[in-house]
Amino acid sequence: MAAEKNNLSEEAQSLARVPLFRRLEPEELEHLAEEVDQVNYQAGETIFHEHDRGDALYILEEGTVRIWVMDEDVHEVTLAELTPGDFFGEGVLAGQNVRLVTAKAMANCSVLTVDRTSMSRLLHDEPTFSDRFIKHMLTRNNRIEADLVDQLFNSSERRLARTLLLLARYGETEPKTTLPRVSQETLAEMIGATRTRVNFFMNKFRRLGFIEYNGRIKINAALLSVVLHD
Repeated sequence: MAAEKNNLSEEAQSLARVPLFRRLEPEELEHLAEEVDQVNYQAGETIFHEHDRGDALYILEEGTVRIWVMDEDVHEVTLAELTPGDFFGEGVLAGQNVRLVTAKAMANCSVLTVDRTSMSRLLHDEPTFSDRFIKHMLTRNNRIEADLVDQLFNSSERRLARTLLLLARYGETEPKTTLPRVSQETLAEMIGATRTRVNFFMNKFRRLGFIEYNGRIKINAALLSVVLHD
C-alpha cells in the first residue's frame, strides 16, 4: 500500500495526508482527486461569510482557520479553531445551502474543496469511509462544544493556553512543538481578548518557561498546567 501511494498523483498524495482520507485505496484517492480543488488563502482572508451560499465541503490541509458568528451586539463569537486535517462547511451534506458561520484564515492556508455531489457519492459508496467520516465529525463536534465552554467560563489566560496547545496539536500522535508564525492580534481574535492581554500572558508564559517566544512560538508541555489549574 505504501509503495502504491508513492506513485500517486500530487493531488492524490495531498488527500492521502489528510487523516480523513488516509485509508482510502489508491484508486479511490485518484478518483476523488479528480473532484477536488486546492485553494490557497492568505492570513486574514475570509474563506466564506455567514449567509453566503455554498455547495462544497472544505478540508484544511495547512494553516489555521477560525470559525465564528456575529452575536446580537455585533461582536464576533469564536466557535472553533481548526488545524490541518479538520474539515468545515459540512452542513451542505445535509442540504444546507446557506452558510451559518464565517470561516477566516488565521494563517496562510491551503484548503481542499469537494463539491456536495462528489462527497455524498463517496459517503454512499464507501461504508468504511462513511463510518470514519461520522466518527471524525463527532470528535470535531465534541471539540467545538469544549471551545464554547472555554469561551463562556474560562479566563482569557486559560483560553490562550488552551489555544496554543490546540495549535500545537498537543496530545495527538504527531504534535508540533513549534508553531507557524502567528501574530498576537490573531491570537487575540481567536480567544476573544485584546492584544494587550495576549501580550501580558505571552510574556508571563515565557517567564515561567511554558513557552519560548522569539518570532516563532515553541510550546513546552508545562503549559498544560495553566489549563488544568483550578
